[in-house]
Amino acid sequence: MESFDYIIVGAGSAGCVIANRLSADGRFRVLLVETGPSDKNPLIGMPKGFGALLQNDTHVRHFVTEPPADGSMRTEDWPRGMTLGGSSSVNGTLYVRGQLQDYDDWEAQGATGWGWDTIGACYRQMEDNALGADGVRGVGGPLHVSRFPDQTPLNEAMIKAGVSALGLVRREDTNGLDQEGIGYTMCTIKNGVRVSAASAFLHPIKQRKNLVIRTGTFVEKVIFAGTRAVGIACRQGDKAIEYRAAKEIILSAGAIQSPQLLQLSGVGPDDHLRSLGIEVVCDSPGVGQNLREHWMAIAQFKLKQPLSANLEFGGLRLLKHVLKYFVFKKGIMSSSTHEVCAFIRTRPELERPNAQIVFAPISLEQGGEEAKFAFESEHGIQIHGFQQRPESRGSVMIKSADPKEQPVIRPNYFSAEEDRRTAVETLRHIRRLIEDPALKDFVERETLPGPEVQGDEALLATIKRTGSSVFHASGTCKMGVDSMAVVDPALRVRGVSGLRVADASVMPTLVSGNTNAAAMVIGWRASDLILADA
Repeated sequence: MESFDYIIVGAGSAGCVIANRLSADGRFRVLLVETGPSDKNPLIGMPKGFGALLQNDTHVRHFVTEPPADGSMRTEDWPRGMTLGGSSSVNGTLYVRGQLQDYDDWEAQGATGWGWDTIGACYRQMEDNALGADGVRGVGGPLHVSRFPDQTPLNEAMIKAGVSALGLVRREDTNGLDQEGIGYTMCTIKNGVRVSAASAFLHPIKQRKNLVIRTGTFVEKVIFAGTRAVGIACRQGDKAIEYRAAKEIILSAGAIQSPQLLQLSGVGPDDHLRSLGIEVVCDSPGVGQNLREHWMAIAQFKLKQPLSANLEFGGLRLLKHVLKYFVFKKGIMSSSTHEVCAFIRTRPELERPNAQIVFAPISLEQGGEEAKFAFESEHGIQIHGFQQRPESRGSVMIKSADPKEQPVIRPNYFSAEEDRRTAVETLRHIRRLIEDPALKDFVERETLPGPEVQGDEALLATIKRTGSSVFHASGTCKMGVDSMAVVDPALRVRGVSGLRVADASVMPTLVSGNTNAAAMVIGWRASDLILADA
């Protein structure tokens, strides 16, 4: 049985960062375990390759959610990256830090050491921003960040409309200290190639002799000696194997699988675990609770001009773009699908932005109750809008002691009135944006929800029926000091020793934006905390 100082479960956005930093000075022997294969698939490096990757079961694990009892929303497929880099290898590449107040709020709620002064410094150390240093951005770090490169007439018109119709400030960098504004998206792309957590933090150091990476290794549970975590039980194909940890085990398996692993290992709500025949190591009622997720309203519009990319992703045209990409690392396959983003206040009395709007020059066929992924035959555009800090909370709970059986995921969207109100307000702001004169030469008409859908109830019903998760699940092992907190501010699992959680599951509340950047900075901060204790 092999033994290591540290074992990291999950080679995703946080896990790759932690593996890099814990193995840096050579003092510790580190094991990084990943269920999926390596990230050698050429589609991973291609920024728009994620569309194909999300459809397979080789590099993505698909989780199914429970729909609400009232039938207002459909069952969802939540894909999660299952390869080196995790979801950072299959996502849309958007890089959003969130608002500085997000982190100050965490600290105010008891997560000491997680305020912006600390986390902002972590971001600066981690980043290599193509826009250069300005006291907020970082340069010289391992993670390259760049701005969407193409200032097309349609993109420029969209930004002008945001300034004119919504009163927004045009931002050179949408990750500044004041998030409110509109500008080109910031992305984890360098010279046309995706920058995943694996390519940034793992590949440059994978030859370190004190770092062992095991892919194709499915972790079934954490092994305890009393209340101390001492190892992990895994399967490599049909072979059962165990690894031991002399110092600590760090779960970085994500907001679905980190709570699942804790519960399978005997850490979770006492009555629930006992009902499944699982021996309880620690009664921790918060494990799997506090699930937060973004739900986006989707609005689509038909264009007057052939300016969308709808016809470019099939047949010979797609082949041409793929060949151009692999030869030159240029063309439409080399950039993010989402080109412009805005951060807005849906009500003027709010102190800071509460909704995010993202523009893409594509439009998809809508299948009513069934989610579809097929481009429309006519030229159109799509604008997504979602509440940044939803108040509705769901859960992730195992339904058996079998680690291969998926947990029950209940997102519980729109259970809070504020979430329902903000969703409708966000869609109305999108309509105001599109109606601005700056876009009159581009946009012909609204096709979704459609001009006939007007009242609040009708708009919300459409948002529920045709919208989508943004795949930003978080919060299920929340950090804090209250009775429902799963980990303390040092990310140590409360009630046991030798075990931490470091991924999006520890967020007390969702950050104001896409979660990949925050997951990586959680890994960075976790490394500081672990090394300080070491």
